Amino acid sequence: MGLRERLGLEAGRTSPEKGDQKAGEKSSGNGHSSPMSKKVNPLSRRARGDSLTALERIKLDLHRKVIEAVDLEELNKIEDEATLKDEIRAATLELLGEENVELSTIQRDRIIEGIFYEITGLGPLEPLFRDPDITDILVNGPHQVFIERKGKLKETDINFRDDSHVMVVIDRIVSRIGRRIDESSPMVDARLPDGSRVNAIIPPLALDGPMVSIRRFGARPLLIEDLLNNVTLTQAMAYLLEGCVQAKLNVLISGGTGSGKTTLLNALSRFIGKAERTVTIEDAAELVLQQEHVVRLETRPPNAEGRGEVVQRDLVKNALRMRPDRIIVGEVRGAEALDMLQAMNTGHEGSLTTIHSNSPRDALSRLETMILMAGTNLPDRAMREQIASALDVVIQVSRLSDGTRRRVTSICEIVGMEGEVVTMQEIYQFERMGVSPDGDVIGRFRPTGVRPTFAHKLEVSGVEMPTEMFDQSAYHMVEPPAKDDSGDDHQKSSADELVGTERWS
Repeated sequence: MGLRERLGLEAGRTSPEKGDQKAGEKSSGNGHSSPMSKKVNPLSRRARGDSLTALERIKLDLHRKVIEAVDLEELNKIEDEATLKDEIRAATLELLGEENVELSTIQRDRIIEGIFYEITGLGPLEPLFRDPDITDILVNGPHQVFIERKGKLKETDINFRDDSHVMVVIDRIVSRIGRRIDESSPMVDARLPDGSRVNAIIPPLALDGPMVSIRRFGARPLLIEDLLNNVTLTQAMAYLLEGCVQAKLNVLISGGTGSGKTTLLNALSRFIGKAERTVTIEDAAELVLQQEHVVRLETRPPNAEGRGEVVQRDLVKNALRMRPDRIIVGEVRGAEALDMLQAMNTGHEGSLTTIHSNSPRDALSRLETMILMAGTNLPDRAMREQIASALDVVIQVSRLSDGTRRRVTSICEIVGMEGEVVTMQEIYQFERMGVSPDGDVIGRFRPTGVRPTFAHKLEVSGVEMPTEMFDQSAYHMVEPPAKDDSGDDHQKSSADELVGTERWS
């Protein structure tokens, strides 16, 4: 049975209204019918003084009729998107044919597409997900939607009808993963089926209406080759980090919001052995590891009675009983930092995690603060000894001021303790040298000339560490992207390539 039949629409048959009144015509009590019964200009921005245009009113009325009449269970059985869209299109055209309204082909297609998105997707936001270049979708209330494309924020012409329309989309997102959002719990972290991260906050905390922030992830996780093509790091740096993961060094990835911490963590996970059992712990699952033996754990917020909450610290403790070879915490931000460090110190080597911080030194300071959040009364020296013995490498990832490029700006080794201070030494750094007239950052990747003390561990694990990798003269110049005749951006690098990098790829 087609969707039109399930809606009760048959050839030559109108909707079952009283008398000869057609669907969509409602008496106002004064002899006038609704705008649907008249020939109106759908492009009128303020029909009858209301905030909705006539075109939006038509779409809203048709959407309501389709939702009221359709059998949603039957609708969900249609798995093919093209078939589903054809059914909804046919049913909507049938309803439009019963209304005395003039619409152009473009306007009619726009209404049909909008109804399809309202029924099956995220409403007005759905077209944005069809654009792979959009990395962030930011909804600031019903009448303001921003996107980020290639590192630049831009306002769109997309609007919701009102606050309740935004709430419908939010509820659709959070209900899929068993989360809830209401006045008693006005904030939520969720995820979409494609792995995109969603944060929503609603009134009374959000003063201008419901707010939604969506951080999108590509359909395919970026590999280390993709990061090399984007000049996020050099071949020598990638080779070093590959060796660190294979030799089971404990790695902390530090950076700001949107700097690419999770992307780098996903890329490095490729080097974890296939025979190893990896447990991931996250607030909202984002990691897409490339191994077969992966156990994914996710925190749980409290229920309506304020009970049943499971935080990252609980999951870290539980993970220790799951026979993990490696533990990956998506991001440490609280008391779980202490349990994570203790796990690294008690035989769970090769663990990886991320942290929000502006520099490698700040990352260690933040870890100290998080240990204090665990309620322990450890002396400063004891905390720093825990950090120094647990972590081996700190990687700093930054989003440059031009907004379009991410760079691994520093790779540091934690050497040990010197008095009361955790000592670090930088192995690689990205040196900023200026800004082009177009605002692009000019700089170079260069070794500091320091050979890491963990090089012996890598060599024992079968990873060769050539001396040339750490030669200060083997720098890699990064210049602004050049445009070819087609107008596409291409990253331009100088001829000062690293010596012998083909041996390490």
